[in-house]
Amino acid sequence: MSTDTTYIIRAAGRHILTIGRDLIQDNYAAVVELVKNAYDADSPDVQLEFIMSPLHSGYSIIIADHGHGMSKEDVVNKWMVPSTQDKFDRRKSPSGRTMQGSKGVGRYAASILGKDLLLETVSIAGEKTTAHFVWKDFESAEYLDDVEIRLETTKVSEPPGTRLTVNGDDEFLSEWDQKRFEKLQFELKKLKSPVDSVFKDDEFRIGLRVTGFPGVEDIDEVIDPYLLFDLYDYRIAGKIGSDGKGTITYSSQKARNIADEQIDFDIKQDVPIDFEKSIRSGDFEIDVRAFDRDNDAIESLIGRGLREESGNYVGKNQARQLLNAYSGIGVYRNGFRIRPLGDADFDWLKLNARRAQNPSLHLGNNQVIGYVRIESAHWSGLEEKSARDGLKDNEAFNRLKEVTLAVIRQLERRRYEYRRKAGLSKPAIKVERELKRLYSLEKLKHLILRLLIEAGCDQSTIDRITQFFDETEKDMDKEGYEIQQALRVYQGQATLGKILNVIVHEGSQPLSYFRNQIPNLRYWRERFQKTGELGKLEKMLSIVNGVEENMEIFVKLFGRLDPLAAGKRAAKKPLELKKTIQDVLSVFENEMKSEDVSTEIRGADNFKFYAWSQDIYAIFTNLVDNSLYWMSQKKRKKRKITIELVSDGHSLSHIDYRDTGPGIEPSLIENEVIFEPEFSTKPEGTGLGLAIASEAAERNGLELKALKSEEGAYFRLQPKMENDK
Repeated sequence: MSTDTTYIIRAAGRHILTIGRDLIQDNYAAVVELVKNAYDADSPDVQLEFIMSPLHSGYSIIIADHGHGMSKEDVVNKWMVPSTQDKFDRRKSPSGRTMQGSKGVGRYAASILGKDLLLETVSIAGEKTTAHFVWKDFESAEYLDDVEIRLETTKVSEPPGTRLTVNGDDEFLSEWDQKRFEKLQFELKKLKSPVDSVFKDDEFRIGLRVTGFPGVEDIDEVIDPYLLFDLYDYRIAGKIGSDGKGTITYSSQKARNIADEQIDFDIKQDVPIDFEKSIRSGDFEIDVRAFDRDNDAIESLIGRGLREESGNYVGKNQARQLLNAYSGIGVYRNGFRIRPLGDADFDWLKLNARRAQNPSLHLGNNQVIGYVRIESAHWSGLEEKSARDGLKDNEAFNRLKEVTLAVIRQLERRRYEYRRKAGLSKPAIKVERELKRLYSLEKLKHLILRLLIEAGCDQSTIDRITQFFDETEKDMDKEGYEIQQALRVYQGQATLGKILNVIVHEGSQPLSYFRNQIPNLRYWRERFQKTGELGKLEKMLSIVNGVEENMEIFVKLFGRLDPLAAGKRAAKKPLELKKTIQDVLSVFENEMKSEDVSTEIRGADNFKFYAWSQDIYAIFTNLVDNSLYWMSQKKRKKRKITIELVSDGHSLSHIDYRDTGPGIEPSLIENEVIFEPEFSTKPEGTGLGLAIASEAAERNGLELKALKSEEGAYFRLQPKMENDK
């Protein structure tokens, strides 16, 4: 016999403390939650007061606002109901503010700040409601509804608003010292967006007063965002729509005559994202300010007006400390920051990891201050975690990171170009040329010989010293040559690494055959040994033939890669140039077939050019690799690589290389920055490919240039002129 009985789910008494103390990240997050509640109440301000008791046995925290307050009904049916959907359903406050809270738990953050809470609220109708919450009552109660809260309601003539008083004893007092209050100031300064326009006409002021705490300086101030934001070296800012398109503006304060640059931004031009089919994360407003951190830049930052709150200029060390403290890109919604996004030690965009790979091009987290302003969770899909420790790691958040990084790359590229032109970055080193200079004693020899002659030294001594220099220089030339040879091998192997996917893809088929068929071969061999049946032998021979065919794939593959993989460089010799280039293209044969890329090589079949084959491979491997990447990334419908070899039958005039990709921005062609080591427009590029290709060309008396083109990338490889450096 069975009986049907219904039950209700009852929350434990300590449920309030769980969603307050256990889910809220820390004391600062608790204060922030209560400040946001004042904003949701349409208050023009909120005043925070930390007051030490006369005997230093405890303290009080008062959070007071001048908002619309609450009626008794609001307190009972909304404020005292955990996880209510009231704010989520309304979304807008009576005066039109977008609600900061939505989960109905932020008010219980007060339980992390002290042992009890006194709520005093006056409604617009003049109804004052008072309630006292003692948190230990909830700890000892078996169920939440066992805790009885007494409410008192009276009619008053006081203005509307809400006042929360939290009392802390010795247990909580240790949480507040000088460093904690400085951290609280910092959190409140970063809570409000550094740009006043975010609030528009809806100003919201935060006041902070701290009195009587031993060892703590008293505080009485209105919280203002930090001064650093307007003293940037470089800036990029604008609005990006949910379709990934928008207009952003690049500006710089490194010099007085740098004009702003308007940029038509399209995320599809940066990373391969299909915004029509993928999850969107709403419209963004982005503002990123970047700072150089060398000595001259720090001096310039101070000169632009970096002062203490007292008005005095800061020193260099203090300026660097301020950059360290306030750096980071915050995420703001309706004017308030979502912690911990934007904390100096919370690098949510992984900027430091990017900078470690390419420090000349990329910015670190301690070089940027900025914000990303996002829409409500309803429109953007960007949801805060219940613990108030960031945004949920979903597709919308991934999209936010992708767009933000794409905008930062626009800033990084322009900063790199400016620093290069202004001589602020290390000059690009042509390795071969620098090695020759390093191992040359010519200037030193002439100087010493001149001094010896002027000193009246006899000719035999001068001859012996000259001979010593000549012999030493020969030894150094030999060492330099060996280093050059090693570097050339390394460059070839670096190029080989760029086409690793070719090796993996093409080598996987024969490897799979060997892995699957060798056990079968062993099986049929054993069967043939036992039975002697010819049918078993035929099975073995069939597998052996397959092994032979797949081995041939390996032989051809490594034969095509051999010039790049060689441990030692082959001698310089006359090369059939067209055939050598065809061999390079054959390396990418399968990838081109899968990506529907066609190729055409025009020129004389029998024309020969004296060069190192590894260098010709390095040049065209890097060009082809770039073409395949960009034609695929930008989803070009027409995909073709055209190479034209022009000669007079005896000497090379030039080789033109073209593709149908997105092409190269004219400014990058003019300043030749694309050939600089570490510069790359690829999201995760190393900037080595074209630099290696350029050096490989120089070793063979050639120069590689990028030319302007209406369609695709256009490179020309031609003999260097005699007067070229």
